[in-house]
Amino acid sequence: LQRCGASAGPHLGDIARLLQATLLDHYAEVRRESCRCAVACARAVPEHFHMQSESLIKPLMQTISHQHYRVRVDVIQATGAVIQFGNAKSVDDVLSHLAQRLFDEIPKVRHAVTTVIGEWLLHLRDRYSYFHKLIPLLLGSFTDEIPENTKLAWTYWEKIGLQWEKENEEDLKDKMDFSVPPSHYPKGETRPGLGCRELVSRNLSKILPGLCHDMTDWVEGTRVKASQLLYTLLLHAEDHSTQHMELLLRTLCQACSDEASEVVKNSVKAAELIGTFVSPKVSLKLITSGFGQTPKASCVMVLAAVIRGSPREILQPHVTQLGNTLSQPAVCQRSEEVFYMEQLLYCVQALIEVCQEDCKEISLQLMKVLVTIMAIPSSQDLREKVEKTMSSLAEVQQLESFHCLYKQHIIQLMEWVSVSCEGWTCYSPEVLQFEVITTHSGPVIGEALDDFILVLKTCLQPDKDPQMRLKVFAVLSQLLQKANETINSQGLFPSYLETVIKDILAPNLQWHAGRTAAAIRATAVLCLWALIHGEMLSPEEILKVKDELMPQIIASMDEDSKITRLMACRIVDVFLKVCGRQFDADKFKNTYTEVLKRLDDASCDVRLAAAHTLANWFKCLKDSDVKSSMEGHVEFLYQELLVHLDDPDENLRKAVLEVLKEGSVLNPDLLVREVEGVVHKHQTPAYCNQLLHHIQSAKESA
Repeated sequence: LQRCGASAGPHLGDIARLLQATLLDHYAEVRRESCRCAVACARAVPEHFHMQSESLIKPLMQTISHQHYRVRVDVIQATGAVIQFGNAKSVDDVLSHLAQRLFDEIPKVRHAVTTVIGEWLLHLRDRYSYFHKLIPLLLGSFTDEIPENTKLAWTYWEKIGLQWEKENEEDLKDKMDFSVPPSHYPKGETRPGLGCRELVSRNLSKILPGLCHDMTDWVEGTRVKASQLLYTLLLHAEDHSTQHMELLLRTLCQACSDEASEVVKNSVKAAELIGTFVSPKVSLKLITSGFGQTPKASCVMVLAAVIRGSPREILQPHVTQLGNTLSQPAVCQRSEEVFYMEQLLYCVQALIEVCQEDCKEISLQLMKVLVTIMAIPSSQDLREKVEKTMSSLAEVQQLESFHCLYKQHIIQLMEWVSVSCEGWTCYSPEVLQFEVITTHSGPVIGEALDDFILVLKTCLQPDKDPQMRLKVFAVLSQLLQKANETINSQGLFPSYLETVIKDILAPNLQWHAGRTAAAIRATAVLCLWALIHGEMLSPEEILKVKDELMPQIIASMDEDSKITRLMACRIVDVFLKVCGRQFDADKFKNTYTEVLKRLDDASCDVRLAAAHTLANWFKCLKDSDVKSSMEGHVEFLYQELLVHLDDPDENLRKAVLEVLKEGSVLNPDLLVREVEGVVHKHQTPAYCNQLLHHIQSAKESA
């Protein structure tokens, strides 16, 4: 072939049959030499080679996956020459094989494919008919991991674009003279030449369907390559991709839920390009129209990417619509899945980042979304991200902190969350939103007490869902722990105390069976103690509510919960200090009977609190008008208290001694007799002697 050149034409058929056999030889070097022979044959008789070229395609494709990479390289080069000088119809037969070689582990093999495709796009006679099939293969090399291969692909692509520009100069004249480069372009990207952009734009409709199908292929490598190619195509197509939006967005939504992180990353980048080049009027309408059904996390991810890629001035007219869409319950309350909520948060972050102070007009809607995200039980990390986003939203509005945001919207937020409080259950998302607004807003909640108390009054009725009541009570209890920094920050909470006690606490102190009911009573007792301990419940207020609360608090001293019994003892102690002198005989009797039982409590803290309460009981009785009618009860109380002087707990013995010292004033002679009787029976004079000495000293002082 090298010596004869064109003279070998009459023997072309024999040569082709010979090569068909040797291309499949068992020896690798024979196959390589056969490939070189095929190239020489194509170059020797280019005028006649097309008559036999098709017969070589099958053996070449059978050899293209040979285990030796040098054989694969030679086969690819031979295929390029055979089709270049032969019948171009064979392109369809070899494309899938060449596409597979783009995934080859050996860089030289991928380099050979890139060279062959580039040469075809430059010199193949029927190349215009195959642009839509060859362009994806060349552009696929743009993301090759070897810089040399990437550079080669770019070099070929620039030449192809310039060549196409010259061949179609008349069609492109207006665009070449008058086209204006986009004002907003992706950072770090160089805009391809006009010829390259036009080639992609004119062939996009033929490339996209197959590419979108590959984006959902079962092989991960195929999906990664397809997602990389999609980004490259959209970068070239620019606003020409608008007509394909429905297919593109559907594919991206599916790809963003891919298991492969590389596919998701490339899909997000592609979505950002849609935001850059396509009008939001088109893209946002198509994305948000699917939210009316059941929005998926992947669709929200695409929306966030589109917003991130959009120029501020183009997105501005659509800000209100976006805010309203994101704050719809069907969107922001659709799922408690952390991944979904993260994507929703990224949407809000993208809006703040792109729109800056334009977000002021949707500040309330964004706050609703952020409150909902924070309300979902999730990791501390997500909660910190939400707080950071709130601070960013405050910053673009020139506000000092997110507390200022709450101050700006607290009334609307409370109205928004309380509108359905009549029907709340423990599963209602509004319960969690209510908790976030009230506990996270800090001192601002003190400015919205009307709505706050209304929600409490509505939700804490005994006929409401017990689990829900427990959650709401927990919120109230938490706020009362730091009342002056939360609900009483404006000093207005005392004006609502009567409602809180009579309509909220009192009904929930009544006994009902069940653990949840017990937990509710415990929380109600804690809330009452917080009011007393925080000095919000003044002596005057205690006088007003003592008749209603006292029986229920005394009953609470018999609860299973240690903390409830302890708080109940302390509350009774305070009630005795404030209004014990006004008790009648029955109240005195009922009070000491229950408190005395607590001296046998399993908890040391409760026993000490009960002893302290009994000391105050004696003080009240000493100044009471019913003292004379209580002598029998005082005697019984002396007897019971003296028994506890033998308690193993040293602290309790000291506390009981102090109680008896306080009570000795009522009837010292009677107490002396009781003490002497105890000493005679039990021979335990230590504390008894101290008590007798105290009584004697008191008599002498008198």
